[in-house]
Amino acid sequence: MIKMKLQKTKENEVYYYYLKNGDKRFMFRHKYVDNLGKRREKKKSGFKTQKDALRSLLEVKAAILSGNNNHIEHSQMTVSQLLDIWVETKKRNWKPSTNRNYTNAKKHIKRLIGKYKINTLNAATYEREFVNQLFSEGFKPKSILGFHEVFKTAVNFAVHDEIIFRNRFSNITITLDEEVNNFFTPEELKIFLTTAKTFGNITQYTLTLLLAYSGMRKGESLGLKWSDVDFDNNIVTIKRTRDDLGVRPPKTKNSYRSIQVDKEVVDQLNKYEKWCIETKFSLGLKHTKDDFLFISENRVNGIQAAYMNYFLNILYKKMSEQNIKLKKITVHGLRHTHATILIDELIPPTDIADRLGNTLEMIYRVYAHSFKKVENKTVIAFGNRLKLNIK
Repeated sequence: MIKMKLQKTKENEVYYYYLKNGDKRFMFRHKYVDNLGKRREKKKSGFKTQKDALRSLLEVKAAILSGNNNHIEHSQMTVSQLLDIWVETKKRNWKPSTNRNYTNAKKHIKRLIGKYKINTLNAATYEREFVNQLFSEGFKPKSILGFHEVFKTAVNFAVHDEIIFRNRFSNITITLDEEVNNFFTPEELKIFLTTAKTFGNITQYTLTLLLAYSGMRKGESLGLKWSDVDFDNNIVTIKRTRDDLGVRPPKTKNSYRSIQVDKEVVDQLNKYEKWCIETKFSLGLKHTKDDFLFISENRVNGIQAAYMNYFLNILYKKMSEQNIKLKKITVHGLRHTHATILIDELIPPTDIADRLGNTLEMIYRVYAHSFKKVENKTVIAFGNRLKLNIK
């Protein structure tokens, strides 16, 4: 800080000084004892009026009297510093995939708003300098929402640790317009599955069919073992998830579940297991119930996480060549398709939540647009029925 000649004001601990250009400024200096008994001083300069300096001083005194010393002692903490402390404190509890996602988000947060002090960063600045900037750089809404959720989690950590008083960024919304259309209608799904069967190999088609008919996550399907399939009762049980980072427990406690599937799926799984047995035998390997369900001729120990993405790219290209008119959805869109069809069939939301391994709150939030359509249909149906009765 540039050395300045301080002059006392009538208010205790409030001073004034002059800048080089002659402008008058105010500051406060407050001495106190922290929770460990150490003497400390909190000071802040740059106020244009004595009233502003005094107001800030009183806020500091009130915070210290209420025991919120962390807020005072970390008032100069930047967003970058907060993120580093948060990661070092919490990373031991994160799964590898979570750590990867958080690390990527932290990189962009630091790049755009890392220099800002967390105590003074407001929602408008955050939205302008971070959210809007990411949109202008071409990031997809889903990615931006993911970064935003990571930032809010870090800020909640700061609130819990009394570094700041509240999360000022909770009410910022990022609309996922792309997710609203990331599903097939029943008619579109029939076309999609028929095309997948025509152009895909047996692994690609079986996996596609299972995802569409069960609504399970891609990682859950990759983590399935043959011991998880009950052929007698048409049930598939989710016990783990798998990706390129390895095998782990399912995403949440709700994700542990047993899913009843259609006989068509079970029949296809029966055919597929026979193919797996023959494929492994040709390579001198023995098929066991502890083997992962989905394999390929090149990866008999389990296909990679990008397998379905690769297949969808090929499939959409084939559709274009064959002039098959069908919109493109993602692998996760098959899960959305499953959910939206169930909602349209008026299946209770609690049953859908159990089937997808989600909370009821999550189902209502993610599929709000689908429930709104069902509500409109219900109102129309009631009105039509009433008119018929009156006649």
